[in-house]
Amino acid sequence: MSRLENISPFLVMDVLRKARSMPDAIHFEIGEPDIPPSPKVIEAMVKASIEQKIHYTESLGLFALREKIAAFYQKRYQVNISPAQIVLTVGTSGAFLITYAILLNAGEKLLLTDPAYPCYKNFSYILDLQPVFVPIDKSTDYQLTVEQLKAHQNIKAVQISSPSNPIGNVYSKTALKALIEYCDNQNIYFISDEIYHGLVYETTAQTALAFSKNAIVINGFSKYFGLPGLRLGWVILPPQLVRAAEIVMQSLYISAPTISQYAALEAFNDEQHLNKIVHTYQNRRNYLYKELSQLFTIDAKPEGGFYIWTDISKYSTDSLKFSELLLEKIHIATTSGVDFGKNKTNNYIRFAYTRDIEHLKEGVERLKGFLKKC
Repeated sequence: MSRLENISPFLVMDVLRKARSMPDAIHFEIGEPDIPPSPKVIEAMVKASIEQKIHYTESLGLFALREKIAAFYQKRYQVNISPAQIVLTVGTSGAFLITYAILLNAGEKLLLTDPAYPCYKNFSYILDLQPVFVPIDKSTDYQLTVEQLKAHQNIKAVQISSPSNPIGNVYSKTALKALIEYCDNQNIYFISDEIYHGLVYETTAQTALAFSKNAIVINGFSKYFGLPGLRLGWVILPPQLVRAAEIVMQSLYISAPTISQYAALEAFNDEQHLNKIVHTYQNRRNYLYKELSQLFTIDAKPEGGFYIWTDISKYSTDSLKFSELLLEKIHIATTSGVDFGKNKTNNYIRFAYTRDIEHLKEGVERLKGFLKKC
């Protein structure tokens, strides 16, 4: 099928499979939280299982959970949204597929940054959309700018992420507001991936909903809430788009996983646990950033998420081979920059700090020994 020709493998998953075959592997590759979720979530999951809550929910999801999410946005961002605007999805992957499907027709243009999370482009190819890639780097603070956006014609939708994967940078309030205002004025849909909200250090991340009622926000329970295997996300839509999303949801998934939804009802109810998670990742970030800065060039200190984007060009200009070499020689799993696009990504690899500091320390020591020989 021709629309599959441009779909690239999600390389980090290939790396993970190889690394898991090595008992002593150091895992810097995958963005999967290792910190257990709140015990309240586990208790709710067990309770739902015992009570055999295994039937479909309505396709939009449990209304009680949608109410919880709406209350979360009011408390954290002082943004008023209706639970009726929220669609619970099968992970954020399901949210992106549904959102792209209801916003764009085949052949229409979706503007993405380069580098960016690789599945965005793959989703667009699956739907026969036309992704348009805009290079971002240190010169733009790894943020899409209005000037860059103006250079492209007939854009139907724009997708950004903040905090971003793979950089970890957070869009400034000024930059985010300017982009959204331009999109509103040009009748361009603005999609904001906010899956790493909550995991933000020494700054604040503002939701796109603070600047426009037309903004479309995607988030989920995989990162901040530490529930990747529950496969539960959400998309917040303008009211006029909800019915279309519901129809697509009915056909693609019927509903999000039921037990996951009942478990997630407790995800917002343990702030002490969530604060501990943020503090733990911040400590890891501080340690790994300090150590990697002595080995590589780092364009941007990550402000959120759990990744560090490192320039390896003084050692190699082939990040895929370099990443493969690290795994083969010293059993360190990283993600090659080419997984995230083509804009100078052969000079970068991504490190994730999703393991405890002792694990990170062992990885750093192996790196130091290896790089001395390069």
